[in-house]
Amino acid sequence: MNEPIEFWIGFIAFVIVMLLLDLFVFHKKNEVVKVKSALIWSAFWIGLAMLFNIGIYFFLGHQKALDFFTGYLIEESLSVDNLFVFIMIFASFNIEPKYQHRILFWGIIGAIVMRAVFIFAGIALIERFDWVMYIFGIFLVYTGIKMFFEKEDKGEPIDLENNKMIKFVKYFFPITIDNEETHFFKRIHGKLFATQFLLTLLMIEGSDLIFAVDSIPAVMSVSTDPFIVYTSNIFAILGLRSLYFALSGIMDYFRYLKLGLAFILSFIGLKMCINELCSEMDWHFHISNFASLGVIIGILTISIIASVIKTRQEKSSN
Repeated sequence: MNEPIEFWIGFIAFVIVMLLLDLFVFHKKNEVVKVKSALIWSAFWIGLAMLFNIGIYFFLGHQKALDFFTGYLIEESLSVDNLFVFIMIFASFNIEPKYQHRILFWGIIGAIVMRAVFIFAGIALIERFDWVMYIFGIFLVYTGIKMFFEKEDKGEPIDLENNKMIKFVKYFFPITIDNEETHFFKRIHGKLFATQFLLTLLMIEGSDLIFAVDSIPAVMSVSTDPFIVYTSNIFAILGLRSLYFALSGIMDYFRYLKLGLAFILSFIGLKMCINELCSEMDWHFHISNFASLGVIIGILTISIIASVIKTRQEKSSN
């Protein structure tokens, strides 16, 4: 690790404190998160990330600060695509809005642990085998192309009967449908049952696991510093719940965002392969993170503007 251990301890302590405050102070009651509140919380988490970025600038230098900001933007933008999946999961299990925040909270806990394992394993591979960068790069290009040609998801409910994860849980526990309390397990007549809240949580964790396979290699194209990669990931994840409630009602305005993300993933994959090849061949060419940041911001801006224009045109024609 390049950074002092004190940096890690301080960051982990900060995350624990913020999560405890979130669960036991700010959102201790099960209640519907309103759009206005979600927007304020989204601004709060983004503001904290930017303050942290300023701290990186002063303590670790401008290059690390640029790496953090670029990685954070990549993770945050790719997270929006995951929100569509959350909407389908909650709809499939008929989870009331007042319970969704608490389920997402525990989903964040699992994501924090999984990201740490993924990131340290990925960086260890890259440091030991340079050719892994080509594997990650080709995978991102493939994912981007696949995402581009995927049919638009109409938000149809998940097939609960044939889902492998649900079948796995049912093998160990009987399932009970209980909408009254957010318990993951419930004892009925002395027998332990898994609730739909547990199934929902496991589905969210599973979707985040799949999502991490794309997003973590993408951030590693920016930096292989564990501190930068992990902190940028975690800050984006911490704000994901608020972003979900802020955007869940206006997802139609992001219809072209998926295409934009497809271009971003393909670009990042090409960048990884090109930079690694140029480094091995000792060629004086390198796609900088600053240039990457410009491309990412440009693609996101174009896709969002195009989405808004298309939606307004459809509304005006009706």
